[in-house]
Amino acid sequence: MKRILLAFLLGLAAVPALAEVFQVQDIRIEGLQRVSAGTVFSALPLSAGDLVDDGDVQAMTRSLFRTGYFDNIQIARDNGVLIIVVEERPAVAEINFEGNKAIKTEDLMKALRDNGLAEGQIFREAILEGMTQELQRQYVAQGRYGAVVETAVEQLPRNRVAINVDVKEGDVARIRHINIIGNRDFEEDELLDEFELQTTGWLSWIFSDDKYAREKLAGDLERLESWYLDRGYLRFAIDSTQVSISPDRESVYISINITEGDIYRVGEVELAGDLVIPEEEVRRLIVLEEGETFSQIQMTNSSELITQRLGNEGYTFAEVQGYPEVSEDDKTARITFFVDPGKRAYVRRIEFRGNTKTADEVLRREMRQMEGASASSALIEHSKVRLERLGFFKEVEVETREVPGTNDQIDVYYSVEEQPSGSVGASVGFAQDYGLVLGANLQENNFLGSGNKVGVGLNRSRFRTNLQFSYTEPYFTPDGVSTGYNVYYRSTDYGEFNLSNYTTDSLGAGLNFGYPLSEVSRLGFGFNLENLTIDLGSFSSQEINDFVDDNGDDYNIFTVSLNWNKSTLNRGIFATRGASQRINLDIAVPGSDVQYYRLSYSAQYFQPITDSLTLRLRTELGYGDAYGSTSRLPFFKNFYGGGFGSVRGFKRNTLGPQDTPALFCRSAPDGQPVNGTCPDGSDPVPVDDPDPFGGNILVEGSAEVIFPLPFLKDQRSVQAAFFIDAGNVFDTECNESQISCFEPDLGELRYSVGFGGTWLSGFGPITVSLGKALNAGSEDEEEFFQFSLGQTF
Repeated sequence: MKRILLAFLLGLAAVPALAEVFQVQDIRIEGLQRVSAGTVFSALPLSAGDLVDDGDVQAMTRSLFRTGYFDNIQIARDNGVLIIVVEERPAVAEINFEGNKAIKTEDLMKALRDNGLAEGQIFREAILEGMTQELQRQYVAQGRYGAVVETAVEQLPRNRVAINVDVKEGDVARIRHINIIGNRDFEEDELLDEFELQTTGWLSWIFSDDKYAREKLAGDLERLESWYLDRGYLRFAIDSTQVSISPDRESVYISINITEGDIYRVGEVELAGDLVIPEEEVRRLIVLEEGETFSQIQMTNSSELITQRLGNEGYTFAEVQGYPEVSEDDKTARITFFVDPGKRAYVRRIEFRGNTKTADEVLRREMRQMEGASASSALIEHSKVRLERLGFFKEVEVETREVPGTNDQIDVYYSVEEQPSGSVGASVGFAQDYGLVLGANLQENNFLGSGNKVGVGLNRSRFRTNLQFSYTEPYFTPDGVSTGYNVYYRSTDYGEFNLSNYTTDSLGAGLNFGYPLSEVSRLGFGFNLENLTIDLGSFSSQEINDFVDDNGDDYNIFTVSLNWNKSTLNRGIFATRGASQRINLDIAVPGSDVQYYRLSYSAQYFQPITDSLTLRLRTELGYGDAYGSTSRLPFFKNFYGGGFGSVRGFKRNTLGPQDTPALFCRSAPDGQPVNGTCPDGSDPVPVDDPDPFGGNILVEGSAEVIFPLPFLKDQRSVQAAFFIDAGNVFDTECNESQISCFEPDLGELRYSVGFGGTWLSGFGPITVSLGKALNAGSEDEEEFFQFSLGQTF
């Protein structure tokens, strides 16, 4: 400031040289380095040819100083030439922070930049001083009362400066005591349970709930007020709040003085304003009833329900407010809901943002709110839910804006954030039970942003070779009829997959259709033709040999499938509320070499418990059997249990019936017994231990509590849960020699508990489970740690 004042005085000192009025023939500017001459000329209130007097000189000096570019300005005259000599302020070459951890450097830089102090800009001491104080306040707001922010300006060549900011953050002051004074009807501990801020406890190092912050305290005071208002204390008041800091600035003591007042009950409930819809319908939306204890949350909920109902009729800007009028005589509150519907609004335009991959038409066909139609809050929100169910986006947000210049039109904006919906190219994966998986594939649920599903692949693992192509078009017709087809070849060695020892080669093709029954349910039909050949090898189990003896080892199977599914889930991936159900029936029709049917039912249900916890219930049921000339359900269509998606804590596919191993003779050249005996008269022995064989009945269920992982800001790609799993596989036609083979019996269900999580990483989904079997049978195989991961590149 002194330098500016000095420069201004120098400008005045030059006035005697210009005391008389003269005409400016030319203007010469000296001392410019970075500032352009054009910038100076644009700031001058005069130009060549103007007459100049003392007042003009003073106005010109003030105008140049006002640009903020100069530290010193001198004005002189050389005959008809006006000479302006300037000294530029230095430019900020760099800004360096040291010692900051609680606030990121980029956040501090943004705060400086928003206030006009950034690299490349003109340095201003006043702004730096103000920002130093602001940074200090930010640390105090975090409870870091011992924080010190020091700045130093370092002069650099070519009229530049470096700003060095040294931060000593100190520790966050911890809350040692919270005292509520004036509570009469509730215990202090009960009230403090509603607070986010807490005194230091044994979990405070995780939740940081004992670290004082002004914003958190303000939120706690609001919760305290709501606690009382929701229980009828209409005269409740927070009289004062004191926050005391210990001399060492490391401890905080909070005192809150309150007045509870009396409890009030609901008197008359009245409606005022322009209701637009029938009064009886509005009153059905009011959850407050005369005579019950007043509750602010119920009054607010009633207002929101009425507002939402008006929004569904197109009154998007409707306002509904509830006003309690207190009567001290009988301690009641008459509630009046004032309804201002505003004008009926129409949707002018629907726009999509953030869909860098997905085509607009894919999003637009999910819209239930149409352009040009009356705006409906329910349809706008339902359209948002349909976008979330696609599974293409991490997040979907919707915003309505009034069209400028109108009071009855709105624009609707849907903002989406894309997420990976498949894999393209070469792939490498590893699963605990599958082993190393190599292949070249394209599996895309949103192919080229069209919303169509395409799968092309060649995959090879230690137990399976798979060639396949599939295509599904979810909107084959504009009204949502879907169609798809697939062709495949699979060679599977089940002996390498923890199952009975046999190999299958199958070649098939299928066609499927889906028909929407409603917004949340569909009916599907499918047709599949498959040729399947079984290779038993040298020694196969008794059950497999018996089936092949009865039905052969080469099958042409024509399958017809019928399925129904219903989903009200809020998201296609990592849902947090809603439910889904699916019933599927597969029938190998008469004329197939084997005739059978399989009926399965799966369902899951999500229910929020708190803002951060969600309960998930899941079940999987299955039943299969043969008919016609086929002796029993083909063993290669059996159900299996254990592992991911089943009962964790048990090894994959190991629950339920096991096969009867083939017998062999060490003394026979080919190892085969004759009439149950060996050539040397000894008894034959089993080839190996029994292997999982599966059964024709599946019963599974689980309960999970989904919770957010601590220390992780973005929870949208991660889901973790504590689980309890239950289930088993049963069979209605057990051989006497089979072990672990039971007819349906709830007493034979297996249980496990543990923790599991899935991360949709850039390398593909990574799933981990830590499960403890609670009642494993003598033949069950336990597995505490289970995982699966994949990589795409």
